[in-house]
Parts: sequence; C-alpha cells; structure tokens
Amino acid sequence: MSPEGARNVPRSPGELFYAFMKLGLQGFGGVLPVARHTLVDSYRWLSMDEFTDIVSRCQALPGPNIVNVSICIGARHFGARGALAACGGILAVPFVMVLMLGVLYSGYAQLPAVAAALRGVSAVAAGLIIATALRMAGSKRLRSWRAAFGIAAFAAVSVLRLPLALVLAVAVPLSIAAAWFGRKAAP
Repeated sequence: MSPEGARNVPRSPGELFYAFMKLGLQGFGGVLPVARHTLVDSYRWLSMDEFTDIVSRCQALPGPNIVNVSICIGARHFGARGALAACGGILAVPFVMVLMLGVLYSGYAQLPAVAAALRGVSAVAAGLIIATALRMAGSKRLRSWRAAFGIAAFAAVSVLRLPLALVLAVAVPLSIAAAWFGRKAAP
C-alpha cells in the first residue's frame, strides 16, 4: 500500500483488464459509484478530482459512462493497449451474461413459466420508464416551450408514424434555432 496521498499506477494492461472486469462483476447496471471507490480509494490510480474530471468529460461522449471512463483510464496508462484492456475488462462479464441469457431464452422461451416471467419483467420495465417520465415531468425545463419539441417529435414518430431520421432532421435544427433566438432575445 502506498503512503497517504501517493498515487499508484497499474503495472500492466492485464492488471487494468482484471480491475475493470471486477468492476463489471460488481456493478452490473450501475457501476460508477463502485468504480469511484475502487479507482480512487482501493487502487489509488486516481484522485477524487481526477475521477470527477474524467467522468465529467466522459458524460459528454456517446455510450455508457463507465465504458468511456475505462477507455480514458486505460489510454492514460498504456495507450491503445490499455484502452482495449480496460474496455474489454468492463464489458467481459456483462457480455458473457447476456450471451448465457440468450442461450437460455432460445432453449426455454416456449415454456409457460418463462413466458409469464418475461411478461412480468416487461411490465416492471414499463413501470420504471413511466415512473421516471413522471418524475422528469416536474422539471422546469419540461414545463417550458422546450417541451413542445419533445412532444411534437414523440407525436410525429408514434402517432403519425413518420421515420425517426426525418423527424430528427427537422426537429434538431428547429430546436437549436429556437434556443439560439431565445438566448438572443433574453437580456
């Protein structure tokens, strides 16, 4: 263990792979809090400020935050090899689990108990999405003119059955223009 305040570094891409694989095992579906504890407190590869900075930058990138974080940390220490090792580690366990579930599903989906369980899981997932939408509805942003773009896009895709690409091609420039004119008009 290093003295208080001293920083450790991973010794190899293999160590990165192993560390991120353990993270993938521990936090299937929500690993950032576990990653913070592991990377900052346990391994001491990052300070809290460095971790916060990396997560902040990674949130602006497409894809899961923890995958982006793993790539940044891996690249910081071992370049492309480190990025591949850390990313492979974080994705290894979920990948294997999804493959196993797919195999199980293909073999047992026709059983009434399995079909009923999947309907139940679907209902829970729908409920969680609806609950999240209701919580978000209380946001000030959703009670402003900005919400009109989201509602119009939803209606165009779900009710009018317009292609998503077409709706986005129209809605994105219009919403950006509206925001730009709204800022310009504000004092």
